[in-house]
Amino acid sequence: MVACALPTARVARGIQILRLMRMPDNLGPSFGLIAVVAAVTLLFASSSVAQTGSRAQIELGSFGGFTSYDDSLNLQNEFGAGGRLGFFLSSVFQLEGSGDFTRTHLSTTGDPVNVARIGGTLIAQGHLTSWDALYFGAGYERVFYRGAIDREEDGAQVLVGNRLSLGGRAALRLQANGSFFPAGKLRVVNLGGSLGISIYTFGGPQRDADEDLVADKRDDCPNTLHGASVDDSGCPSDTDGDMVLDGLDECPGTPAGARVDREGCPSDADGDGVFDGIDECPDTPAGATADATGCPSDEDDDLVFDGLDLCPGTPQGATVDGDGCPSDGDLDSVLDGIDRCPDTPAGVVVDDAGCSIDSDADGVFNAVDACPDTPAGTEVNERGCTLVSDTDGDGVADPEDRCPNTAPGQNVDAVGCPILFVIEQGQFVSREGRRGPLVLSGVNFASGRSVLTRASYTTLDAVAASLLVYPEVRVEIAGHTDATGSDRINRPLSQARAGAVMAYLARQGVPPQRMAAQGYGSDQPIAPNSTRAGRARNRRVELRIIENNP
Repeated sequence: MVACALPTARVARGIQILRLMRMPDNLGPSFGLIAVVAAVTLLFASSSVAQTGSRAQIELGSFGGFTSYDDSLNLQNEFGAGGRLGFFLSSVFQLEGSGDFTRTHLSTTGDPVNVARIGGTLIAQGHLTSWDALYFGAGYERVFYRGAIDREEDGAQVLVGNRLSLGGRAALRLQANGSFFPAGKLRVVNLGGSLGISIYTFGGPQRDADEDLVADKRDDCPNTLHGASVDDSGCPSDTDGDMVLDGLDECPGTPAGARVDREGCPSDADGDGVFDGIDECPDTPAGATADATGCPSDEDDDLVFDGLDLCPGTPQGATVDGDGCPSDGDLDSVLDGIDRCPDTPAGVVVDDAGCSIDSDADGVFNAVDACPDTPAGTEVNERGCTLVSDTDGDGVADPEDRCPNTAPGQNVDAVGCPILFVIEQGQFVSREGRRGPLVLSGVNFASGRSVLTRASYTTLDAVAASLLVYPEVRVEIAGHTDATGSDRINRPLSQARAGAVMAYLARQGVPPQRMAAQGYGSDQPIAPNSTRAGRARNRRVELRIIENNP
């Protein structure tokens, strides 16, 4: 079967080369002939092992090329074809002779010119990979012009290229070259490139019919399957004993006894990590953790296999569901099945058996007792704390009342402070029903300074408590002065006073990021500055809602 496949593969490669060498029609029949020769060369190249560029080998090749002529020659750039013969002095150095023919025309008149070149070159190559060799060369060239130009010239040539092995003794050569002709005062430089096919005769590795890298004359197993690993005598091995040869075995090291497929890979039908053939429990449920014999385990003995048990380590005796997870019907952190008091009220602190605890015997379980050390016999509220008074009658007990002297009937917040305003449709609404910026009446400062008077604290405490009711609102604290004095003094003073209010509100719990302080000096009066009463109204601090809150 292998012997029949090799000729078929070579024919296919020959067809590929014919397609590769398909070039424009202006190359003429000479380049087509070279393409046919190249394809036939590849078709009959022996062995798929690369045998190119070894000592004492001879290279025979054909190529098609393109030449760009020096402007002084007045010739059209054109395609041509040629051949080469080379001899390898070693795997690095090669002597090569080459010749090619190109039919071109004068650029001005269109008269035909036949150009023939012969040359000899010393080439040095270096293998980049086993299939790829970069080479450089320099040598002599003689060129013959016949037709509209009739002359001959001697010159030097340099070249650089790459050999790409096509398997066996065939290679594709890609090359760029330049020629230099110092003809008297006129120096001519021609540039070009070529693509060709070469075969390499003699030398190279010995014949290896089964391509196992052991020459036929030393191969004790000459029909080894292609790709199998062999020893020095050419015979294959099967290290893991699964009847699939090393080199062809995609899963080397398969445990003895495991069933394998044609590639040498074992199967695991139940997906438990233990291969079929050595699995003593071949029907283990998918996802269950199995031991070395392929049988599932259940470390917490809850009848749900490890790997499927979403709650491994469940205490013994606890009731579990299909996923192996226990339940706790009364939410007392003692699992059903081991809870001796399964109906404990929610939130009650219980002992290890699941039964409730009331350490101070005040009738309030520890879980909700805010005062767990109440003296015996003390009357307590629903939170387990001693009943306390509400001096100002605002509904907030004195220990929690931040504003303990609130006037009777005044609306207060959760900490007992008066609510100065509400916010509706993005506007402040004062207790009197006024909408818009909120003037903080009662907030005063030491004369000419930004120090708050103590009397201002009560108002600012109420402002802070009211702002905390609306955590999504951001405000600007705007400081204003009357027109007395210069703007150089008034504006910094108004900014400092706004900042002092902001700092106080921050100390009372209003997040600083919700506030911005801005001083406007005397720029925004709300009353005439010509009267004492008007100036007094203009000296104020306002709150304004900042729109487009983040």
